[in-house]
Amino acid sequence: MAMPQNSTGDNGFCFTQTLDFSHSSPPPGEGGRTFDAPSGREVCGTPLSNGMASSGTPSPSDSCAEPLCSTTPGEEETQFGKGIKYVSAEGEELVCGWGGFTPGCLQLFNTSKGVLFFLCVASFLQGMTVNGFINTVITSIERRFDLRSYQSGLIASSYDIAACVCLTFVSYFGGNGHKLRWLGWGVLVMGLGSLLFALPHFTTGQYETRSAAEVGICGGNQSLPCAQAASSLSGYRFIFMLGQFLHGMGATPLYTLGVTYLDENVKTNYSPVYIAVFYTAAILGPAAGYLVGGMFLNIYTEIGREMDITPENTLWVGAWWIGFLGAGAASLLISIPILGYPQRLPGSQRYIVMRVSEAHQLKDGSHKKASDPDFGKTVKDLPRSVLLLLKNPTFIFLCLAGATEATLIAGMSTFGPKFLESQFSLSASEAATFFGYLVVPAGGGGTFLGGFLVNKFKLRCSGIIKLCLLCTVSSLLAIFIFFIHCPNMPMAGVTQMYDGSALPGGHLNLTAACNAECGCLQETYSPVCGSDDIMYYSPCHAGCKKVSENLRNGKKVYHQCSCVEKTLLPSPGNAEAGKCTSSCVKRPLLLLFMFVVILFTFLSSIPALTATLRCVSDRQRSFALGIQWIVVRTLGGIPGPIAFGSMIDKSCLLWQDQCGEQGSCYIYQNSAMSRYTLIAGLVYKVLGTTFFIVACFLYKPPPPESSPGSSDASENGNSDLQEHKPSLPAEEDI
Repeated sequence: MAMPQNSTGDNGFCFTQTLDFSHSSPPPGEGGRTFDAPSGREVCGTPLSNGMASSGTPSPSDSCAEPLCSTTPGEEETQFGKGIKYVSAEGEELVCGWGGFTPGCLQLFNTSKGVLFFLCVASFLQGMTVNGFINTVITSIERRFDLRSYQSGLIASSYDIAACVCLTFVSYFGGNGHKLRWLGWGVLVMGLGSLLFALPHFTTGQYETRSAAEVGICGGNQSLPCAQAASSLSGYRFIFMLGQFLHGMGATPLYTLGVTYLDENVKTNYSPVYIAVFYTAAILGPAAGYLVGGMFLNIYTEIGREMDITPENTLWVGAWWIGFLGAGAASLLISIPILGYPQRLPGSQRYIVMRVSEAHQLKDGSHKKASDPDFGKTVKDLPRSVLLLLKNPTFIFLCLAGATEATLIAGMSTFGPKFLESQFSLSASEAATFFGYLVVPAGGGGTFLGGFLVNKFKLRCSGIIKLCLLCTVSSLLAIFIFFIHCPNMPMAGVTQMYDGSALPGGHLNLTAACNAECGCLQETYSPVCGSDDIMYYSPCHAGCKKVSENLRNGKKVYHQCSCVEKTLLPSPGNAEAGKCTSSCVKRPLLLLFMFVVILFTFLSSIPALTATLRCVSDRQRSFALGIQWIVVRTLGGIPGPIAFGSMIDKSCLLWQDQCGEQGSCYIYQNSAMSRYTLIAGLVYKVLGTTFFIVACFLYKPPPPESSPGSSDASENGNSDLQEHKPSLPAEEDI
């Protein structure tokens, strides 16, 4: 335990009769021993816990908000007003600051809530950058730097590759070191990665594109857009990959050491709530990334330059780089306060004393090795530590269940906007914004609610696993909604013939008598919606000969379109740039059940994480989270988008033709997309349900603790060391 040090030499304790300790000091290792006062010399107060100062002023620990003894305001100020420092049992100062710079105003933030705030900001920035901005701007980056889809896929995967490389090292050594110092440097590296990701915008020339006025109309200049196919700009993918690699390195300590630090510095029952708030910020980050990133994409990448093309045009490149500059600068700033926190918070030692172990009990008793204070401090203990985790079946099956859930989350975050875009006939920016609105209440609310339920019902490890099982079964039932789908909007030459009849054999036929003399190219894809509510591949394929601008919405309007059926006017029909608006009546039902699937998927995330922390020994918590993240990323995060993407690509109707090479998919068959999404969702949800059942069945809790102040204290949400202190004698006896 810690003893307070008073740098002014004043006695910081209050006794009814002064006790003199000046001639004797406790032997090494007994700095936290409680001295019993002789009869008639009762000590006013309770034994001091780690980092608790005997000051009358409020300390960062919530238990230290009241003075140890009742004094008048004047006496309190003279006795306790100066020079108090929080010192651990090993002599380490538990103050907030950088080196010798530890101003008193900073100590107001030296609390669990202060740490939670800065960690939430860091996780918000990480989620907004990696899971928000990246997914939103990847199409613009492909267009700007002439990248193929597999190259942009490598950029996205670089984050998970870096995390897998660093997780073992960071979680093992960081878990036994100064966790927040590792985390602070990680946030700083993450900020550098964001700035590096935006660098190519400033090192390349201006983005040049042809005027939209004459491109794509019938009889216009239909030159092949292959002149710059062999552009050297594709080499910038390595800069993007390096930036993503730094993102992965920097975020590695955040969800391993950060979670463990919170769990160690708060009450056991409050830990799920703190972790839930932390992860809720991480969920809100991607939602903000989708919303803010979509807003930035409506700004032209060359800011201040006048252009006559609109965001609906396929040649448009938005200001993809702004978000990375802002997130990088914010990450550098937030790393400064995180680096100033001590190795543990004042007063945290009492929570460690009160905690009851719920670690899975191995038959051979080898789990007791992890209780050794010297275990895990050297590299030679690394293989033994891995072996202990591998022998823990509950931990293994929780990792596998987490991997299946991570696969669905990764697939949803990557292809959720694309699913909405195809089903409801939205633009890319509209779909990203729409998906952001869906994720905020479902993902964020589910994450927080999961931690709240664990705390509300004071669930032990076995009860937490059963809650995860209930959530997984609920989302499994809701995923059957993908049996229904919205019909495709009719598109001439793609979903039907120009005369409305079915396509023979399902093959494309973009040429008809109405556009045969236009010389249209398949490489020029710019969909328009005709006045007959049928979509056309481009203004040229619709036979349009003139173009103007709609003053109300700024969209291009094409006139004298020979392929568009005449309505009431004798002249040929018109067409407007962009897709036709979908009027699918199943839209509310689809959105409702998608909300339920996302809600229950995220609802199990915090309980599953809490169960992982509970089923392993205290000294292995950080390392266990690191190993779990490796399993989750290797089996879920990395292959998840690939598996979902390959299945969704099977439903593609129209592929991009880039000078003879197949590019990305332009149009999907909605019925096939829903069917393949249902198959993938069912497979992973059934696997997740099975893994949770096995984990619950194999979990073997430790025998009930009979030591005083352990079991009851940890189970009672209002418990505190002050509730177990010896009763003071009556006031008249003192």
